[in-house]
Amino acid sequence: MAITFCEKTKIFYLSGKGLTYAFQINSFGYLEHLYFGKNIPCEDITYVKAYGANTNPAQIPGHMRGGTYNQYPAEITFFGTGDYREPTVEIINNDGDRLTELLYDSHEILPVKPKINGMPSLDGGETLVVHLKDKITAFACDLYYTVYDDASVIARRAVYKNGTASAVKLNRAYSFAVSLPEQQYEAMYLPGAWASERQIVRTDFSKGILAVDSKRGSSSASMNPFLALLSKGATETSGEVFGANLVYSSSFVLKAEGTLEGRINMLGGINDFDFSWKLESGEELETPEVVLAYSSEGIGAMSRAYHDAYRNHLINKRYVNKKRPIVINNWEGTYFDFNGEKLKRIAEGVKGTGIDTFVLDDGWFGKRDNDKSGLGDWVVNEKKMGEPLSSVIEYINSLGLKFGLWFEPEMISEDSDIFRAHPDYAIGVSNRPRCYTRNQYMLDITRAEVRDYVVDSVNAILKTHNIEYVKWDHNRNVTESFSFGRDADRQQEFAHRYALGVYDLCERIVEANPDVFFEGCSGGGGRFDPAMFYYFPQIWTSDNSDAEARTKIQYGTSIVYPLSTMSCHVSESPNHQEKRVTTNNTRAAIAHLGATGYELDASKFTDEDRVRVKGEVDEYNYVSDLVLNGDLYRIDNPFDGNFFTVCVVSKDKSFAEMVCYRRTGQVSRQINKVKAAGLDENKIYFVPELKKNLSGRTLMNAGWQPGYPQGDFGAVKYHFVEVK
Repeated sequence: MAITFCEKTKIFYLSGKGLTYAFQINSFGYLEHLYFGKNIPCEDITYVKAYGANTNPAQIPGHMRGGTYNQYPAEITFFGTGDYREPTVEIINNDGDRLTELLYDSHEILPVKPKINGMPSLDGGETLVVHLKDKITAFACDLYYTVYDDASVIARRAVYKNGTASAVKLNRAYSFAVSLPEQQYEAMYLPGAWASERQIVRTDFSKGILAVDSKRGSSSASMNPFLALLSKGATETSGEVFGANLVYSSSFVLKAEGTLEGRINMLGGINDFDFSWKLESGEELETPEVVLAYSSEGIGAMSRAYHDAYRNHLINKRYVNKKRPIVINNWEGTYFDFNGEKLKRIAEGVKGTGIDTFVLDDGWFGKRDNDKSGLGDWVVNEKKMGEPLSSVIEYINSLGLKFGLWFEPEMISEDSDIFRAHPDYAIGVSNRPRCYTRNQYMLDITRAEVRDYVVDSVNAILKTHNIEYVKWDHNRNVTESFSFGRDADRQQEFAHRYALGVYDLCERIVEANPDVFFEGCSGGGGRFDPAMFYYFPQIWTSDNSDAEARTKIQYGTSIVYPLSTMSCHVSESPNHQEKRVTTNNTRAAIAHLGATGYELDASKFTDEDRVRVKGEVDEYNYVSDLVLNGDLYRIDNPFDGNFFTVCVVSKDKSFAEMVCYRRTGQVSRQINKVKAAGLDENKIYFVPELKKNLSGRTLMNAGWQPGYPQGDFGAVKYHFVEVK
């Protein structure tokens, strides 16, 4: 890893694992992007400049010659100075003009990457900060860049500073902009919905504007905060890929803009829809971090770059490499219909299986026999339980199981004691009826007193009971986007202030309970973004636990996020969401490609069931370190055909597992040979399922036909153990 500035050429070179990123302070003081690609040395590369036709006659302000900002590849774009590209920042100055011209003022190279105030971000070492300033108004911007020697990514963000004597209003405050090399691209992004999160869309892109966004006050199931541009025809293993992933949990936008001369600009950050931010004189706004990934070896290498970056520099360090709890969750086994005795019987059902944590889901608190009441009243419903929660926990602990509890800290029911006492705590507008989602409202956690109530009530439960695991849910998105008591000219700050409120809650609850393992959830995988990994080492990937549906959901999720972040449970068959019947073997095989667990009524287990589950748990423990730390190689894409195949390989390439899945069987059997991926071609591996010692070169080139079981939805696994 190295950050170098050449005084003679005024070029910054940022060199990390597998990539170089270079830009120049040009003769006008503008940051002109030069290169983003495979590692190159620090040579004078000003000869690469190419501006295309001057389709915009507006000269740079104060200059008669030299072209226009519109022509220069950008590190930041701004409005009103002849640059007609999408601006990175838009401001309204005190006199009403919207002009700004952010040019180089100074720079510094810091030995350690600074944290963002109030928001999660990657840690890191050497960091470049370039200070930009508008010479007329003194409005300023700092651009931060960090490269890494263990992941092919660059962390970027912007800080906007009001150096003027009066307040200004930001109508847009994106985190980054970058002009990519000139070529034909395809765009890839991850839309979805409840129970079908992170589906893959790939489309041609060259001109105009492509935008992916959320306006929901959440990173959302509808669109993940990720956009990639791929060289035409790029595959899992070939082609250039440029990815952008926001470390952010609220309304966002990521854009690709194809210019007339053939250049592509990527930019984005906080969604500027329904956004403004008032900056008083001397104030600043820090934007969320974006992680830019580069691969010259296809989509798979980009994914592994993100996986390494998040495991090494973002996910809660107390748990990122620690063996994860294997849970039994009661939700699909009981829903709201349980008491203390029922919970004990479920826990007894998994004794001796290797499952180590019992998680009590929704329904244990307040007046909560269905989803219409009780949210926000974080006190134990002992009448429903039939006994104190502490006695249930003690009994479950006596069986050798840890105990976990479900919360939905950001929500409130109209039928609740807290709403009756503080109706203003719920997000809404006083003269309008509120929108229901799942029969609930949202707490206005942009307000400090509301956050204090949540922190105090949740921490009181955690401090007075032996709880070692928390599932933190978030089952609906913002609708009204209004906060009681906030000034009218600051109401459009709501979505970003909500994100800051989420992070404050997480910081104060997670850090106050360092021995509690926290799992995120949002109506399934509705808030599955990098910022939440900072607090939650794993997130419930989807409420859809059907193995067939999960092949696509987990495949799409893996485009950006490591297996260790995906919470994946074995549930009932027929499945509760899809009503599909799949075998125990298949459900376990797919659920083991993540942080695994079980979600069913274990009180109904027979002795045979317990033996089977113990075998499944033993198999998972055998490969659990691969899930935590291994490199993922995707082989067969379930979006493209009948098969789903992945190979997970240890970092030293001494051990690997391949999971092969076939959606539908045929009477006339379809041949589908598989080839291992990611192995060391010079190592010899024992493959117990083939009863052979074979070289990595053979396994990755010759291939073989998997021994799928007869029928539909069949899975088979292969293991590769280095012969020493």
